[in-house]
Formats: sequence, C-alpha cells, structure tokens
Amino acid sequence: MSARTSGSTAAGSSGRASRLLAPPRPGRLGAWSYALRTTNPPPDRDPRTLDGVTTWLVVTRAAVLPMTVFAGLVAGLLAVRADGFSWPLYLLALLGITLAHACNNIMNDLSDTDAGLDTEAYPRALYAPHPILSGMVRRKQMGLAVIGLNLVCFVVMVVLATQRGWPVVAFAVLGIFLSVAYTAPPLRLKKRGLGEPDVFVVWGPLMVAGTYFSAVGELPWQVWLASVPYGLLCTTVLMGKHIDKIPFDEPTGTRTLPVVLGEVRARTVTVVLLVGFYAVTGLAVAVGALPWPTLLVAAGLPLLRKVAGAFRDGRPAEPPPGFPVWPLWFAAICFVHVRRAGGLLVLGLVVAAVLDIGLPLSA
Repeated sequence: MSARTSGSTAAGSSGRASRLLAPPRPGRLGAWSYALRTTNPPPDRDPRTLDGVTTWLVVTRAAVLPMTVFAGLVAGLLAVRADGFSWPLYLLALLGITLAHACNNIMNDLSDTDAGLDTEAYPRALYAPHPILSGMVRRKQMGLAVIGLNLVCFVVMVVLATQRGWPVVAFAVLGIFLSVAYTAPPLRLKKRGLGEPDVFVVWGPLMVAGTYFSAVGELPWQVWLASVPYGLLCTTVLMGKHIDKIPFDEPTGTRTLPVVLGEVRARTVTVVLLVGFYAVTGLAVAVGALPWPTLLVAAGLPLLRKVAGAFRDGRPAEPPPGFPVWPLWFAAICFVHVRRAGGLLVLGLVVAAVLDIGLPLSA
C-alpha cells in the first residue's frame, strides 16, 4: 500500500486528524497548542531552548492526558445525580487521576532510560524529543517532578480517604502499583505481554470506579460494567502503539502483546477491541448499566469503518507529509478514534444527566 493512499485513510478519517497535521501557529500560544495536539514542540525549535510551559507539556505528554480526563468525566456524569454526590470531592479525584497520569508518563521515561530501552534510535525518541536524551530537561528535574506530583497525589488520596474511607486508599495503591509495575523492575509488565491488560484495568474499572466512589461514597455494580467500554478504547491506543514498535521491541526481547501475537493477529485483536467498545456499550445499556442516550456512540461507526480499513491495509512505508509522530501510525489512528468515540460517550452521558434519563444508577 502506498504512503499516499494509507495516509489519506488516516488523515482523512476526521477533522481531528487534519488538525494533527496542521503546522504550528507562531508564538508561545502556538507552541503550546501544537504540543497539546502532537506531544511535540514546533518542528523548527531546539528542544533545549523551549519555554517552560512547552517543555513540560512535552515532557508530561500532555496531549494524551485527555484520555484520563474522559475517564473522569464518565465517572462524574454517572455519579452526578446520585445521593451523596460531592462536587469538591469529584473534582479533587479528577485532578488526582490526571496528575497521576502525568507522573506515570515521566516515570515510564525514567524507567526505560535507566533500563537502556530508550535510545536515540528507539521510537520514544523518534515520535517526539526524548526529555533526557534530547537535553530538554535533566534527569534530576524529572525525578523532582515525580516526587512533587506523587506528593500532591498523596495529599489528594488522604483528603478523599478521610471523607470516603479505606476503599479510596485501595484504589490509589492499586493504581500506583500498576503504574510502577508497567515499566519498572522486577515485574516490567510491558515486557511480559501484560502491559495492555494493565492499561485496560487502569483506564477502565480503576479510574472510573475509583472516581465514582470518591464522588459518591458507594459503588453500584453497574459502574464496573459501565467502565469496560472506555477501558477497551484506551487499550486500543496501546495496542496500536505496540504494533508500531514491533520492529524495535522484538529484537530487544520486549515481549509486548503485539510481539507475542505477531503483527497480523495483533491488528485483528485491536479491531476486535474497537468493535467491542460499541458492543459492550450496547450491552451495558441493555442491562441498565449505562443510560440509553450513550447509544450516541453509534455516530462513531463510520470512523470505526475507516480505522478498521487502515488496520486491514497496514502501515505505509513512509509517513504522509507533515505527520508529526512517526514511526507511530496505528497509535495515532486509534487515538483519533478514542477522542471521537469517547467524546460521544461523554456527550450521551451529558444528555442523560441533564434530562434525568437512566440516572442515578440503582444500588
């Protein structure tokens, strides 16, 4: 398949994909906007001379933090009409999971750099400037950022736990464990084909259920099922990313799930997960775990068809002009789909919350 044909499949799949390819606007605001869209600084800028905001938007990979914000929004909208719902506690939990995601991104870079996995020839340093290898920041600065973010998250946990009890601590400790175990020894789940299940648990049941409980103080069974569709969506992004990295991971013994499965089967599994988002959403509506307006996600099916076609056709030999995150390809395609499908899920929950349809969830 030619780069031009495959590139048009992805770039033409949505307006968001077109914005991904748009060049940066001038000035600091343009640099911040570009970093939030692409995880990169403007292409003509030396990473060592960036302003502080752009630097830390790139270092924390702030462009992907909306994945966590969406998980928090799903939880909050499911909870907002429940007895005992607290706006301050909900917003505090949302802040906590977002900062935890930023901290996790930094810890992953530190762990992979220390383990010798991240090099100048590895995708992490190719799709965006590596924070340490590019000279953008020093290792000490990243370490201090991890300490600071963890301290803030600890304070958030303590405040929530004093109001909601020990389950908050259980959610937080499990989240820290899975975040650290993803790349850090001795478990290094990513290298054992367990990184993808890790992401499903964290961005699905853990974030959605944990945030709901923090906001309300109880946890109906429906929340667990309602968390599954979004967890599947986020897992597709990691599957796409690890498919993109097979040529780099396989020689180093990094046995991600796509390495274990092989590229063709991994692409098939990813499409199954994408379809699973819509199927499980329908199931959750059928059993009362999600309100029926969330069936608005069906508006994402035309994009799903294009995404599935891109997975069927394979990656191009070269990136389309202006494509900012090469050699990532399937990861970018899945991310565009997550933003669309996740946004529709949130929109459906907004409609349900405003019109009092199917909410609150019954215990």
